[in-house]
Amino acid sequence: MASATAPAAAAPTLAPPLQQLRHLAEELRLLLPRVRVGEAQETTEEFNGEMFWRRLNEAAVTVSREATTLTTVFTQLPLPSPQETQKFCEQVHAAIKAFIAVYYLLPKDQGITLRKLVRGATLDIVDGMAQLMEVLSITPTQSPENNDLISYNSVWVACQQMPQMPRDNKAAALWMLTKNVDFVKDAHEEMEQAVEECDPYSGLLNDTDENNSDNHNDEDDVLGFPSNQDLYWSEDDQELIIPCLALVRASKACLKKIRILVAENGKKDQVAQLDDIVDISDEISPSVDDLALSIYPPMCHLTVRINSAKLVSVLKKALEITKASHVTPQPEDSWIPLLINAIDHCMNRIKELTQSELEL
Repeated sequence: MASATAPAAAAPTLAPPLQQLRHLAEELRLLLPRVRVGEAQETTEEFNGEMFWRRLNEAAVTVSREATTLTTVFTQLPLPSPQETQKFCEQVHAAIKAFIAVYYLLPKDQGITLRKLVRGATLDIVDGMAQLMEVLSITPTQSPENNDLISYNSVWVACQQMPQMPRDNKAAALWMLTKNVDFVKDAHEEMEQAVEECDPYSGLLNDTDENNSDNHNDEDDVLGFPSNQDLYWSEDDQELIIPCLALVRASKACLKKIRILVAENGKKDQVAQLDDIVDISDEISPSVDDLALSIYPPMCHLTVRINSAKLVSVLKKALEITKASHVTPQPEDSWIPLLINAIDHCMNRIKELTQSELEL
């Protein structure tokens, strides 16, 4: 018969506090792929938008509060005990999983664009929390580097932005279209500035020590730094840039017009058409970037032609989808042929100036 005074089984030894934080960071990162591919939760209940957004905001507040609590206790001495750290980590993990669970309640029929935005916010929060765990576990307590990293950590930013999230697919579409307009606007301004200054790499090479430049010329060529003749445009290059800039301006005008049509005529219940418009519009900015990068010296005219043709194809498809959708009333679609003509004019000019490349 076993003695009544036999010792109880030893409790499992907990890892040191900082090691527990690193383990939590790893666990949170394992959640990211699931969020990226996870489907909405199946339910027969009618979607209640007001309740969903209230729960999502409350979940974000909880995540932010747990992040603040953990940061407070791990940026001062003494550090929490392993048992206290375990409790803190469990609370953080539970808060993150609760937020993800709310995200899964948003059904696809509310719009793919809206789900993408909420999914992106969810990924930002999970990844931001994982980053915070890593910072707290690696950077020495109370060091300036620690404070700088924590003060700008993305988990708080992502949580604070949640109340400003679009609440329906039309608002989400306008959000995305506005971002795309801004991206193309920035690319156009950068191109124009480089052309006006006739110095495409202005400021990029200013850090080079001029006093030692003669000693490094040969080394720079070996390392892949651009040689002098690669830094500037030829006359043929400058002539080709003109229709390229015009094509980027047409891209900006196209996105702006689409955004106006969605704002004025878009219907919240036409989620599929709004998703189609956003999907094709999302391709415009990357295509503009490809064209913009290809005009920098040393310029390959054939690459410029190919990238221009890709951009033109995307623009025309975007205009066709917009014209066929509910956001374009028939009496007001005359601007689309005019914009297509302008796009064709730019492309024809680019073809003329690059024809010699095809004949080589």
